[in-house]
Amino acid sequence: MPEHHLNAAPRDFHCEHTPSKSRVLALLSHDDGPDSLQAVLTCRDPQLAHRAAELLRRSLRRAPGALPAESIDGLCGQLPDAPASSLRQAVAHIAASTWPAIAGTHITWPEEAEVEEPGQHDGTGSEDGGDNDEASEPDGPAPGELRLRDLPGHVVRITTLREFHVRDWQALLDAAGEQGWEPMPAYQLDDGDPHDVVGAVMWLAEPPADVDGADSLTDHSQGSLLQRSNGDEVAAWSTEPVVADFGPGRQDAKTEQPAESGPGKELPDFATLFAVETPHCEDPECEDERCLWQLTPRTADILHTALSLLADEAYEDAEELGDGRLVPDEHEGNWGVFPRLPKLTFATDLQWRRRFARAADDLADDLVHGRWPRPTCTAEELALHLAIADAGDSADEIEGDPDDTEHSTLPVHRDDYDFDACTDMFFQDTDVLMLYSARFDGIEDPDGDANRQLGVGDLRAQAWFEPFGNVKVRDPHRGFRR
Repeated sequence: MPEHHLNAAPRDFHCEHTPSKSRVLALLSHDDGPDSLQAVLTCRDPQLAHRAAELLRRSLRRAPGALPAESIDGLCGQLPDAPASSLRQAVAHIAASTWPAIAGTHITWPEEAEVEEPGQHDGTGSEDGGDNDEASEPDGPAPGELRLRDLPGHVVRITTLREFHVRDWQALLDAAGEQGWEPMPAYQLDDGDPHDVVGAVMWLAEPPADVDGADSLTDHSQGSLLQRSNGDEVAAWSTEPVVADFGPGRQDAKTEQPAESGPGKELPDFATLFAVETPHCEDPECEDERCLWQLTPRTADILHTALSLLADEAYEDAEELGDGRLVPDEHEGNWGVFPRLPKLTFATDLQWRRRFARAADDLADDLVHGRWPRPTCTAEELALHLAIADAGDSADEIEGDPDDTEHSTLPVHRDDYDFDACTDMFFQDTDVLMLYSARFDGIEDPDGDANRQLGVGDLRAQAWFEPFGNVKVRDPHRGFRR
């Protein structure tokens, strides 16, 4: 039988384990013959064999020479000399795009012989299924191996989960425009995506489609830019679950409004959320439940506005300040929120400031869902103190504004705008306000004498988002509004 030197290409690597040894096998493709298995190395440690197969598999997916030398050296240093030498040779063959086939050990097909259909081997019916099995040589690391930090430009996420790396955003916008896409109005876009790259990707990725025999009942999708400053990561590397919230499925004509930001967005129905009872009498000392203090629709409305504006300003200021230290002489008057916080927060970073903005959003969301805004951490305490102060300052302006028809239609109650009562009812204590007093310098340190004597707890900036022990913890995967 004549010997034939076949052109071989590795497709994959597998392990075979027995009680006494483990082998790494290469699955090879040949130009003029069927696939075959070839032993690469043998060792006694099954874990080392598995790691060797994984390293060779990664070598196939990377550009020649892209596999870190230290990872090869590290594994070879744990193997005996013979399998270590075999592993180095296999990596070298992959890098050189050549794989030596042993002469005379493979069946070759004569030119006049009838070749079986590929479907008889792998369960497919495609005539060119064998070509699809060939390993292609990429120009660089496979897209699935890249992290967010490795991708220049924009990365857009659309739910249900699809992610697109936008290599050329201008070409993307041009292609979408040719298909009839128009960007969102400027007031609905933020600084992170001023050209509406997200909208263009969603337009191109989700073309309208009709399904024979079926009618579409619901068609919603969400899109967002992934940003490292927000703690985002592509799904393959994300340590947190990727979640999406499309809202409740209520068939309510009043709520069937487009979910959008900007002018025209429907406000919460505070008259229903915080329905009040008419007081039993005018005696301020009356203990009847109807005479106790109530959070009224008008108070909830103005407090919700104050919290929402506080969050908006905090997000904007956080983007401008970034990780920079806040200097009062330079920034006071230019930044709306962070100069109002205690000085110990002036050296915080972008992520801390964004979390403070989210704290204000969380409290506003409590009101939207008909709950009292009771703080769950120190950051929420400070945000609520600031919002109550802002709400008190703006109450007279709102009352005297004849154009504010939405607020003026809310029912009137004797407890309207009683923000002193809000402070009494919403907070467990006001210890955090001691951070503004020079008299209590150092009170934030839980190891300090004054802190221990007063039982204040940890008020250092890094502990501001730790939940209190006696409250319901907020969803850690809730994300950021912007």
